[in-house]
Amino acid sequence: MNRTELKRRSFLHATSAGAAGLSLATPRLLRAAEGDMLAVKGGTPVRTEPFHGWPVLEEADLTPWREVLEKKAWSRYYGSGYVSQFEKEYAQAMGVKDCLAVTNGTNALLCALDALDVGPGDEVLVPPYTFVATVNVVLMRFAVPVFVDTDRNTFQMDPAKIEEKITSRTRCIIPVHFGGNSVELDQILAIAKKHNLYVIEDACQSHLAEWREKKVGTWGDLGCFSFQVTKNLSSGEGGAVISDNTDLMDRCIEFHNNGSGRKRYPGIRYNRNGINQRMTEFQGAILLQGLKRLEAQAAKRDENGAYLTEQLNAIPGIRVMEMYEGCTRNAYHVYSFRFDRQAFAGISKDAFLQALNAEGIPAAGGYSRLNKEPFWENTLRSRPFQAIYSPVTIDRYVAENECLENDRLCEEAAWLSQQILLGTQKDMDDIATAVRKVHKNAELLAKA
Repeated sequence: MNRTELKRRSFLHATSAGAAGLSLATPRLLRAAEGDMLAVKGGTPVRTEPFHGWPVLEEADLTPWREVLEKKAWSRYYGSGYVSQFEKEYAQAMGVKDCLAVTNGTNALLCALDALDVGPGDEVLVPPYTFVATVNVVLMRFAVPVFVDTDRNTFQMDPAKIEEKITSRTRCIIPVHFGGNSVELDQILAIAKKHNLYVIEDACQSHLAEWREKKVGTWGDLGCFSFQVTKNLSSGEGGAVISDNTDLMDRCIEFHNNGSGRKRYPGIRYNRNGINQRMTEFQGAILLQGLKRLEAQAAKRDENGAYLTEQLNAIPGIRVMEMYEGCTRNAYHVYSFRFDRQAFAGISKDAFLQALNAEGIPAAGGYSRLNKEPFWENTLRSRPFQAIYSPVTIDRYVAENECLENDRLCEEAAWLSQQILLGTQKDMDDIATAVRKVHKNAELLAKA
């Protein structure tokens, strides 16, 4: 299997599905020294037992879920108040006035774009190293996503390359806090203020991450989160929009409820258009339970992430994703590092990942070059977009769509999923041992 083509969600699901459950303790079966023959060549793998599973399920989680089921109180507007309670508690945890729970992270972003009145003729600055939803929601508003190249050291949108992408049509910037890390918010917010642009923080992967000891998602005009099954706070599907801006949140509430909001206008039930993005009580009940564990789990990832980084950065050819000085907490949704093939006897990243997986370490190759995927140009050349944008304008967007640093990152990136960092220090030792083992024996792979 070509590991570089393995998508994030299927990878994260695959690495957790076999080990999910109430108890994950498994006796250690086998261990190999670093100098042993590579498992991919028939040797003994470093590890044979599964890592920590996901999602986590505890007995107490079943009580509220069963209450929703048995009372048939499934809708938030006819239910037991779990969604509303979650909104209140999540807003408190984030340190903001308002939280709106929606069906998923994609719809959180779509809701935020609607609140900012982003539409045909507008440009929205986005990173190329992100999940496709960040781009799809812009296209769904018939606006044009304009890609800003990546800072390879941090895997984040490069703030130094933003202003060159701003035009008279630019309305909004969507920086993505990729992998639980933080973008360089000081510079991005200063640029947005200078050019009078909105900022939507895509914090879908960054629950409890911080910039200068304040939660990410609270710095821009609106912040968006995902509770999809692989996320650090999960309800299978789910999302949220947060903000201190009451007017923008009023618009979000209206949009997510078919145009009917918390404001009541005399004689008017539907003040504006909208769709149904309402979260169910099942999701709200699960999220309230998960929220109780979120800080403890984050602290465990902090500890293991720092320990693993120290070990991996000592291996030639491995460089863990860096954090900007202002990032005071990394949520570690995806533990990412870069692989330099020249330090590994010139082997390909696919060969490196295959060897690592054979040693019992479930690593994947990360995102593809999103700005070069066919969906983007195909959408721009579709009939609706041709009715809005001239052929010359569309051709210009296609021609100027280059992100060379991101191209390099996609050739170098490797990932480990967040639940692995919920394990023991011994688990981290196994990961480092396996990487060192592959490095020591890379010439054997190169000869294959």
